[in-house]
Amino acid sequence: MKIEPLIWNQDDDVLVAFSAKQAGLFPDDSIPGINLGLNTAEDRHRVWQKRELFLEKLGISVSSVVFARQIHSADVHYVSEPGTVDGVDGFVTDRPGLALAIQVADCAAVFLADRTNGVIGAAHAGWKGAAGNIVINTVTMMQSKGALPENMRAWISPCIGATRFEVGEEVAGQFPADFVLRTGFQKPHIDLKGFVQSQLLHCGLAGDRIYTNTGCTYDDSEQFYSYRREKDKAGRMMGLIMMR
Repeated sequence: MKIEPLIWNQDDDVLVAFSAKQAGLFPDDSIPGINLGLNTAEDRHRVWQKRELFLEKLGISVSSVVFARQIHSADVHYVSEPGTVDGVDGFVTDRPGLALAIQVADCAAVFLADRTNGVIGAAHAGWKGAAGNIVINTVTMMQSKGALPENMRAWISPCIGATRFEVGEEVAGQFPADFVLRTGFQKPHIDLKGFVQSQLLHCGLAGDRIYTNTGCTYDDSEQFYSYRREKDKAGRMMGLIMMR
């Protein structure tokens, strides 16, 4: 078995890709599969080895990637060079050849591109970031660099499904009622994917230019890591976007 990135787009010189768990790979590692998260129980050196293997399959060097030490914020930074940025959960760039990487395990990774104006963005949308409008913040920063919502395409990664995303009332109260499921559940559930889609539409993106992966990270243990399912034993998937 080989590392097989999920390629969501490579048209118009925009690459959008995502890592699958591939549970059968590296079965003897402390976190089997393609764990690409440094904030996990796996040795950091081993994670970097896996990152390099994943990026190699995409024809990308580690030295061309911007990583984040994500903190579940709604903060978005403009970046112009590779490296690791502390305390940020979204990126925007207009530099070809610079890849923007986001790590997730139940949260949604959101990728945006206006190829006409040469601007891309990436956001880590967990419930805190989503409720804090990180998606809107990313689109707004892209606009400040010349992008137009009507030109944008967006890709939403697999994330935890609404029937699995049980929350308390304090969290449910931060989302519009349309995205809080109550019927059939003892506690409220959040439709994270639906909420992210609604924010993109609110920003002016066309519905047929929003590509949403329907996978549920909690339910599909072969394809995806899930923090809710695996707790501290969970790895992380990684998605990225890059203009060639």
